Amino acid sequence: MANMNLYSRGDRLFVILNMILIGLFTIATLYPFIYIASLSMSTGFAARAGSVVLTPVGFTLEAYKQVIFDPEFWISYKNTFIYTIGGTLMSLAFIIPGAYALSRPQLVGRRFWNLMVAFTMWFHAGLIPFFLNMRDLGLLDSYLGIIIGFAVNGFNVILLRNFFESIPKSFEEAARMDGANEFQVLWKVYMPLSKPAIATVALFCVVSRWNGFFWAMVLLQDEKKIPLQVYLRHVITTLSNNQDFSSKMLTAPFSVETVTAAIMVCSIIPILFIYPFLQKYFSKGILMGGVKE
Repeated sequence: MANMNLYSRGDRLFVILNMILIGLFTIATLYPFIYIASLSMSTGFAARAGSVVLTPVGFTLEAYKQVIFDPEFWISYKNTFIYTIGGTLMSLAFIIPGAYALSRPQLVGRRFWNLMVAFTMWFHAGLIPFFLNMRDLGLLDSYLGIIIGFAVNGFNVILLRNFFESIPKSFEEAARMDGANEFQVLWKVYMPLSKPAIATVALFCVVSRWNGFFWAMVLLQDEKKIPLQVYLRHVITTLSNNQDFSSKMLTAPFSVETVTAAIMVCSIIPILFIYPFLQKYFSKGILMGGVKE
């Protein structure tokens, strides 16, 4: 940090206030993660009594044992990876060529199509029409319905389109002179230069798919196809309404709260591993894709 003596009194006060605010924001951001992790490693009695604040109370890993040895947990974990990886790849397969086409000045009706994409960000057909549409397409209770049904998001298309438009035209002109067609221009020129924006869109897709809950709960009936978030809801409702389990919790080293927290910790681990690799592209992708020059 620079020598504070070089700053005026007002600047020093501004820097100190900024540091305090950033510190408070950091604490507010990290505390929920710390609390959930501590809760998952506490005894059921401590969790029910509300004794857990920052560190585990009565350290135990019984809640994790209950989760890890449940076959349905691993089935839902596998399903979540299928929906996340398959859904992200499907989204990129639609978003990248769509954004490239919308960035082309020679596209017929370009202004109209851009308006239609932006329109989807403001208005939605509604829950019931969307459900009926998925039903009529035969996409209920299927992996394909979750993967395809939510492949395109208007915000991501516009973000990537703006990034494509910021790329200097000289690169494209050089490729055209070498005889490149539209597909080659996209594949060999625009995509390599757009790694920050594509990584940002991919991160948005991954997080959205991984946390997908509502439509997975509505569209999927087979418990062998549900993702991790829906499985978490089933665990909470099942254990809370199970009288035998409720009576056992009085003496068991785990509870509904600790088991739920353990599932939440397990569900967030992959995102914590993925985010650092994509974070370096995040700021650049947002700034250059969100602001059109």
